[in-house]
Amino acid sequence: GINVVTTSVPGLVHPAGFNQEQTEIVENLFRASIFPVLTPVRIEEEGQVPFIANRMLYLAFDLVSNGHPNERKVALILIPEVLERVVWLPAEGKKLAFVLLEDVLSFCARTVFPGFDITGSLAFRITRDADLGVDEERDEDFLEAMEEIIARRERSVPVRYEDSGGNLGLRSRITSALGIRTEDTFECPGPLDLTVFGALASLPGYERLKGEPLKHTVPAPLQDDVDLWDLLRSQDILLHHPYESFEPVIRLLRTAAADPDVLAIKMTLYRTSGDSPIIQALIDAAAAGKQVAAVVELKARFDEERNIEWAHRLERSGVIVIYGIAHLKVHAKAMLIVRRESGGVRRYLHLSTGNYNDKTARLYTDFGLMTAREDLTFDAAQFFNAVTGYSSVSSLDTLVMAPFSLKTRIIELIEREIERHSSIDPGLIMAKLNAVADTEIIEALYRASRAGVKIRLNVRGVCMLVPGLKGTSENIEVVSIVDRLLEHSRILYFRNGGNEEVYLSSADWMQRNLDRRIELMFPVLQPDLKARLKTALETFLSDTVRAHVLQPDGSYLRVEPADGSQPLRSQETFYRRLKLKAETSRSNRLRELNVRRKAPDR
Repeated sequence: GINVVTTSVPGLVHPAGFNQEQTEIVENLFRASIFPVLTPVRIEEEGQVPFIANRMLYLAFDLVSNGHPNERKVALILIPEVLERVVWLPAEGKKLAFVLLEDVLSFCARTVFPGFDITGSLAFRITRDADLGVDEERDEDFLEAMEEIIARRERSVPVRYEDSGGNLGLRSRITSALGIRTEDTFECPGPLDLTVFGALASLPGYERLKGEPLKHTVPAPLQDDVDLWDLLRSQDILLHHPYESFEPVIRLLRTAAADPDVLAIKMTLYRTSGDSPIIQALIDAAAAGKQVAAVVELKARFDEERNIEWAHRLERSGVIVIYGIAHLKVHAKAMLIVRRESGGVRRYLHLSTGNYNDKTARLYTDFGLMTAREDLTFDAAQFFNAVTGYSSVSSLDTLVMAPFSLKTRIIELIEREIERHSSIDPGLIMAKLNAVADTEIIEALYRASRAGVKIRLNVRGVCMLVPGLKGTSENIEVVSIVDRLLEHSRILYFRNGGNEEVYLSSADWMQRNLDRRIELMFPVLQPDLKARLKTALETFLSDTVRAHVLQPDGSYLRVEPADGSQPLRSQETFYRRLKLKAETSRSNRLRELNVRRKAPDR
């Protein structure tokens, strides 16, 4: 049968509920601003439909000629994107009221089709197949190959159909002509494409319904106009976005671009923002005569066009651009800076669980590490040599790289936890990931559970591991947190017989990450930062407000605070902690100011 999904939106008025004033406003608006933009297209008698654009909203109409009742036609109208889809209406009392553009068009459609009666209508859209493979062997013209794929995607096979319901004849005619199967057809009584309602969240006057605006803090060591090179030679810096600002990462790159002692900058770019300061800093660095290399992943799904645009712009500016790796996606997040100093050449490094995207860094939770540790920076140099040239992948001592050794290393760490587990010194694995789906890692976790190792997982999305199965996984718990911010960081903790190890990673425990992508896992070695990440994991796993626990039957049970206990919302807890820490640091610095005064007259 047809898949049915119902939607109800408060404040949304259907034309059947218009009062006289609203009717007049809508009709006047239609004549003045909407009707001149419309382009109705007919469906020919043989049943073929004109080209239907991917994920665009259409209206279909059944038409009967006024003078010839046996003359029936079908017409389509593309809902114009140039017009606002939300049309505001006067309302009674304090409640807002609005109508959607497609409902206005349906209400006034008789103006579009003079000489015809409208006997039925339907709003619909289709989704075309986006999973088109590129010829990985086309090394010299890979950019051209990706551009061809993008062009083909717009006209690829339709794989999903959604409509507003109520007209089986129109649905059948459209889906049959497009070759869409019944199981790929979805009836959605109510509006299609709910993304339009995101704009309602910014309306003034409803602040009481919103969460407190997040004011991004800056860690104490970075609050003053500190010399970044001196700072990173003395300590590592851990940033927890978006509670802590992404600006220090941009500042590090801009500082490197302007510093005459910086010789080279190398970085990976998977997804970045539309007006990216990261891209501009790389361009500025190249203009300043530095050697700049950027690994731009052209196969980043749905960001291909933007990345191709950036690649062209970077190349024109003198940046060495690498268009990814054949048969693999470069998903690692790394930036390496090479600087000439009095003691010789020194490297500085930023590694992260998230993309170099200043926009998503305000919405996604991620961790980033700034460091000048020679072991990490040396391995990072080896990594970049491998992905930008023809160097073989050397054995790395501190960084772990997929698809060559990451899965093996994770399984080794799990097996080591089994070996070191005892009743006196119990084993413990904690991890935070977006997905757990790799069967080899899941089997290793089951072995650890059977051996008595306690395993605590925070998995936001897909989890193919089944916790709580007697004799298999009763020592495993899986918690999912869905809250205001998108949980995106990947953190791994292994108790290791008391010699605790903590890692951050760009990779989830999925086959695509571990076997088909270039990924990096890196240790956090500074003791206070290790402790901070361990505390973060414990906080995620203690959430009693936005957490759900995965059950053995695959369902999720919402966590409730224990009687008499204080509710803990992990995202709010992180925000409060880091805000207080930043304010305390600022206050302490103010108290330490030395005030200069004029000496008293004698």
